[in-house]
Amino acid sequence: MSVHQLTVDEGSAGSRIDLFVGRALALSRAKLKALFDAGAVRVDGRVAKKGATVVAGQRITVDLPEGDPRPVPEPDLPLTVLHADDALVFVDKPAGAPSHPLVPGERGTVANALVARFPECAEASADPREGGLCHRLDVDTSGVMVAARTRAAWTAVREAFAARKVDKRYWAVVSGPIADEGEIDLPLRHPPRHPDRVEAAADGAGAREALTTFRVLDRSGEYALVEARIHTGVLHQVRAHLASIGAPLVGDPQYGGPEVPGVGRHLLHARSLALTHPVTGRPIAQTAEAPEDFRAALERLGLRA
Repeated sequence: MSVHQLTVDEGSAGSRIDLFVGRALALSRAKLKALFDAGAVRVDGRVAKKGATVVAGQRITVDLPEGDPRPVPEPDLPLTVLHADDALVFVDKPAGAPSHPLVPGERGTVANALVARFPECAEASADPREGGLCHRLDVDTSGVMVAARTRAAWTAVREAFAARKVDKRYWAVVSGPIADEGEIDLPLRHPPRHPDRVEAAADGAGAREALTTFRVLDRSGEYALVEARIHTGVLHQVRAHLASIGAPLVGDPQYGGPEVPGVGRHLLHARSLALTHPVTGRPIAQTAEAPEDFRAALERLGLRA
């Protein structure tokens, strides 16, 4: 068991304690729930309740179980491999699956399935939790992800992401007025009271640079199918940027998007990923077809891919 001591800063005062702890320790919602249910979170020595708010200066103690941080191989967990060679593996992540475990023993992630098929991926990434994955997707986002099978390949791809040399394109279903095409160049930051989301920060204070370009593929009434290309890689970038121009994702109430009957997640799909292969030096691109629930939502809303 490892014990973590956290002190609430002024900027986080008023936040929900579960959100504060989750952000501070990078914990999943499932793990947070388990910790609070087990009484493993204490405020000033007393067991904390999940929905409580924090006050500046409070001391929070979190007891976390220790163990091997590498993903537990799960050979029975489904995994769609789009391409595999000696250096890279491209996979199609299903909606609802976390990218990789955040705490020892967590199961059901893409990385768990990945290391079961490609054991060498477990040693490829600098963070052992990642199982070779070179980037992340939100839990409810589906689509293309790339993993490395060697440390050299992982380093090269990570450097390509940082240098904006990876072409990342998404399909997003939005609601609200939106131009046929455009560019959103707005820095993004975490609001002090909502550490689980980001917001546009025109002044740039405490924010990360974020650039998204987009074009509309189809329209139907108030809805539109949009292809978004992100040139940077900030948490929730597509969701926050489209919401910032008045066109939030359908099924994304966290960013003001409408909830539509039959749609159980935000409608965002990582459609394609293109980069320079770290070994051959040649371009490589992979595309993931929209999953069944995404296609059904398009049909329900009168949109065509």
